[in-house]
Amino acid sequence: MLSRARVYTLKKLTRDDLAIILKRACKNEQVSKKITINLQDKAEHQLLTLANGDARRLLNVFENCVDIVSGSLKTITLETVVQVAGNKIALYDKGGDAFYDLISAFHKSVRGSSPDAALYWYARILAGGGDALYVARRLLAIASEDIGNADPRAMQLAINAWDTFQRVGPSEGERAIAQATVYMALAPKSNAVYMAFNQAKELAKNTAELDVPYHLKNATSSITKELGHGSEYRYAHNEDNAFAAGECYFPETLQHTSLYQPTDRGLEKQLKDKQHYLNELNRQSNNKRYD
Repeated sequence: MLSRARVYTLKKLTRDDLAIILKRACKNEQVSKKITINLQDKAEHQLLTLANGDARRLLNVFENCVDIVSGSLKTITLETVVQVAGNKIALYDKGGDAFYDLISAFHKSVRGSSPDAALYWYARILAGGGDALYVARRLLAIASEDIGNADPRAMQLAINAWDTFQRVGPSEGERAIAQATVYMALAPKSNAVYMAFNQAKELAKNTAELDVPYHLKNATSSITKELGHGSEYRYAHNEDNAFAAGECYFPETLQHTSLYQPTDRGLEKQLKDKQHYLNELNRQSNNKRYD
């Protein structure tokens, strides 16, 4: 479709442009309806601010202001604008580009370890009429995608913030989500699990024909037992350090597969050391087997 269409990028109007449009609209309303409009400075300032570069929004709010003031002399005050649009107006519709831009800015600020920017974009989302619980859901995604095992507590904190909001309401709940936001922005970062899981899904899709090795199958009957299901399986708890060194849990053709590559950040550094220790035990066991 795009290759056969002409695409135009619409940019926000400047405040000066909006002021000109508002002046014209005011004149047209007075002429067409034979009325006099007194637009106070604070009201005009609020209208231009709420428009946020969108002439359609500006005209919609202005026309509603004119309609709710009775008489032929219509004085539009700041209170009139607030009555029509509220103290805040949604600066985006869910599903629109502005919505995703704000969420993207929030996510990238947390990922980039900038708590101040993360709080700012969170506040912008709320000021625009956004749902704080949407931010809480995004924090859960951040906890697994961008922090991972570098700090597993992040996921629990995100769940706690979500739960707090539902238990006590927006006033304290929004603050709990802010607390989780700051914590995650300053938490050590790792996308090792995120990357490993994506690789695992791709590998699984491409090797779906491989059978489960006999020693990993369950012997659910005498027949399956005779077929060798579960034979030669080594129960890890009966092994030194509860680890069956040298045992392979992949199909044979994938026995040397490595997916999870922990970082040196946060708790994941300890996991990396543990992984290295277990890999060394596997190597020593395999060397003994071939000696």
